[in-house]
Amino acid sequence: MTKDENILYQALVARDANFDGHFYFGVTSTGIYCRPICPAIKPKPQNVLFFTSYSDAEDAGFRACKRCRPESRPGSPAWHGTETTVKKALRYIAQGFLEQNSLNDLADKCGISSRHLRRLFQQHLGRSPHQISSQRRIEIAVKLLETTDHSIATIAFASGFKSLRRFNDHFKEIYRTSPSLYRRKTNG
Repeated sequence: MTKDENILYQALVARDANFDGHFYFGVTSTGIYCRPICPAIKPKPQNVLFFTSYSDAEDAGFRACKRCRPESRPGSPAWHGTETTVKKALRYIAQGFLEQNSLNDLADKCGISSRHLRRLFQQHLGRSPHQISSQRRIEIAVKLLETTDHSIATIAFASGFKSLRRFNDHFKEIYRTSPSLYRRKTNG
């Protein structure tokens, strides 16, 4: 491996985003080419060939990796990978999608399985889609508790909870107090 190739290899081992789009690498043992940020297991140095463009890699007989999508246009949703899918799902959740629909429906909207969607949320956010949705509803409830004098039941249903008990349980889980005590403490 030349000095320049050694630098490129170190960049791919580190998954250095500064090199993304500047070079591609092919793995001779698999016949696949990738971007330097690919999350796949890193190949042995002797199994790597470097290319300045994805078309050079394809001309050399390599096929595109399905994880990092090196053949896609820089800046496209495919280029950004799973982060794009998570952001799309978060937009739906922010609009209250999970209040009337199932997780399977949300996954269908994103073009993936519900199991994969849960994995992506755990990977990117450390929480499930339902936990994110519940947090959103609790944030709405807190705002209503602080700014209105509506009953706790009215606030629970207005913020998207199907039952008062579930609202109280979620609220206590996050704030370690009941909604009524929270209201008394914040309104002085």
